[in-house]
Amino acid sequence: MLIRARLAAAGAAVAVVAAGLALRAVAGGGVAKYGGDALYTVLVLTLVVMAAPRLAAPRAAAAALAVSWAVEFLQLTAVPAELSRRSTVARLVLGSTFNAPDLLWYAVGAAAGGLVLWTLRARRSRPTARPLPVL
Repeated sequence: MLIRARLAAAGAAVAVVAAGLALRAVAGGGVAKYGGDALYTVLVLTLVVMAAPRLAAPRAAAAALAVSWAVEFLQLTAVPAELSRRSTVARLVLGSTFNAPDLLWYAVGAAAGGLVLWTLRARRSRPTARPLPVL
């Protein structure tokens, strides 16, 4: 069961990265920027689920939001900008400059991702309906 949950989360992570790349390919400006911010937090959520598959959906979403906000607030220091100059991976993961509206879009991503996770888990745990016997 835990392996299945981790594999599903890994598949979701791949799908989120693909969605982010597709968004960048078809949109520009604020749509790509802030949509990417929301997807960033959804990606972090998939990683949280991979690490802790039993964590309740609201807690997993809150953890993803906390990580996203921590990364954004870290941008108030010079560390991410310096690392981003040296590494493309660091630039993709840490960004470089603080932008307050990003905080809102991370929350949107956490809420949307948490709702999807909660819905999927609720459907999975619901007992399957059996047809009524014919009398």
